[in-house]
Amino acid sequence: MSSSASNSPSKTLSVQAIVFSEILLAVCALLFSLLFSVPDPGQARPDWYSYGTSAFEIVAFFAAAILCFRNWTSPQIVSGRRVWLGIGLGMLCYSIGTILFTFWETYLGRDVAVSPGDFFFVPTYIFLSWGMVMAFVDRRLNLDLWQWAVVGLIAAVSIAFATWLTLQTNAKQTAFSFFGQPVMAQVAPARPSPRATASPVVKPTPAITATPAATPKPAAPVELKKEQPAEAKAPAPAWVEMIEKKLEPLKPFLDYFYVLADVFILVIATTLLLAFWGGRFSQSWRMIAAAAVSLYIADMWFKYATSQLENYQSGALVEIFWTFSGVLFGIGAALEFDLSRSRRSGSRRRA
Repeated sequence: MSSSASNSPSKTLSVQAIVFSEILLAVCALLFSLLFSVPDPGQARPDWYSYGTSAFEIVAFFAAAILCFRNWTSPQIVSGRRVWLGIGLGMLCYSIGTILFTFWETYLGRDVAVSPGDFFFVPTYIFLSWGMVMAFVDRRLNLDLWQWAVVGLIAAVSIAFATWLTLQTNAKQTAFSFFGQPVMAQVAPARPSPRATASPVVKPTPAITATPAATPKPAAPVELKKEQPAEAKAPAPAWVEMIEKKLEPLKPFLDYFYVLADVFILVIATTLLLAFWGGRFSQSWRMIAAAAVSLYIADMWFKYATSQLENYQSGALVEIFWTFSGVLFGIGAALEFDLSRSRRSGSRRRA
């Protein structure tokens, strides 16, 4: 009795510390995006901002992977060890894919539809789906009629939105903006700037016709403005272009795969949430369901932005839901581990 009572505060403290750290990570990521996600007019987001948002995502998903693997190694876990093995592998693959995607897009400066990170993003959804399906294998689902109605409603809404987004992508209606202002508004103010600088330089030239020193003056600012775009983008190595050409035919398959995988994971997470509803372990599955919703929102936004918005650069405020998804997966794993250990200690007391 005394030993178990003395250990309980340390257990609750560890869970509280994990949950607090996860929430702190989400708050820091949100503040970072709110402060720096909107660039100056006519300018792109700096590279340090892209590295910062990617770092938050990598830390969130990698921490979630560690917590899920801890549940997998625990024999007392209630939901099943295979459930957390699948979710943990999905979290690990997503963090590795984010590293490769950041290297390809930010470090190399490439803007492609398919990157080497997709080789890890695809297993992410496969492992997540497998882990969540494993939660159905060892137990029967006794859902009420209203619970099946909720699952059907969420499935219908998510499928309808994904279908609408796919049709919009195929139609290439770039004039419509869904979450923010059109990208063309950022291009317009950049064009009058050379005209404004050229007009005061050209006007004094007729008055000073005899002086030959007036001719090199307009050439100086023009040369400076031509050098800036040339220094911004360097030619890609040959191996980078070769990989991009090899991966380009996979784009149609990946577009449909990500949409279907997001819908499937969202429906499975909702079903599991309703199956555990009202029990002690409903808290962890609430977090898992919220993580699936966050992943769905971020993926749908990225699909829309990359297909409908011209010259879209990743790092918009809506992409913070990727970090939220990793944080919520980690909190769900921590709550599941704590509840499983408290259940074991309670059974020992009764014995």
